Amino acid sequence: MTKRPEEVALLAESGRLLASVFVMLDRTPLIGKSTLEIDAMVERFIVHDLQARPASKGQYGYRYVLNASVNDVVCHGMPSATVVLREGDIVNFDITLEKNGYIADSSKTYLVGEVEPAAKRLVQTTYDALWRGIRAVRPGARLGDIGFAIERHASRYGYSVVREYCGHGIGREMHEEPNILHFGRPGTGLALREGMVFTIEPMLNRGRRDVRTEADGWTVVTEDGSLSAQFEHTVTVTASGVSVLTLRPDERG
Repeated sequence: MTKRPEEVALLAESGRLLASVFVMLDRTPLIGKSTLEIDAMVERFIVHDLQARPASKGQYGYRYVLNASVNDVVCHGMPSATVVLREGDIVNFDITLEKNGYIADSSKTYLVGEVEPAAKRLVQTTYDALWRGIRAVRPGARLGDIGFAIERHASRYGYSVVREYCGHGIGREMHEEPNILHFGRPGTGLALREGMVFTIEPMLNRGRRDVRTEADGWTVVTEDGSLSAQFEHTVTVTASGVSVLTLRPDERG
């Protein structure tokens, strides 16, 4: 469950490379592009530019490099030539990358062009909730502290937290122990130890937290059709607190 320092260093390298994928997407005009085009673009960048492996492709039989979750899609949105990004959309790109046998996992919700203020607020609150969870990480803290910090922040702004999906340990395998819930009670759950590596990836809905899976077996949408947003980072517990292994350059400082 805990990683040796040399393993954390390898995970940090995978995380650094993955962060550069989002830098590339930050510079990409999204309006008018299909999510399948973006999937192909990301695959080329990971394989040819970064000399790494897109870890999601082939995992559990999944055919694509990323999840592209638009508007009311909570998670696991499958790239499609018919899903074209339009002005006012929000879209989450969830991407994994493996280098030297170790996997990093991160996601970011993008605003496509001019987006209505209510959608902007949801996206910003979700991002802030992620960081509330990250700041709860330190040796001796409990998993329930992370979930509590996230849910308390979401509730303050009237948003619901999806409970069916959670963060997870990560390393040589994409999904390892422990599960990281985005709700909980402080002081409960597994105690955090230096060297643990896991993802925190809250999904917040503008309406109710209920979700359903569509007929493709992958795409998860809000039951009431409300907007949903997600952000994710891979983190490690350090001797003094937490280090974000997938931190992007715009988040530094």
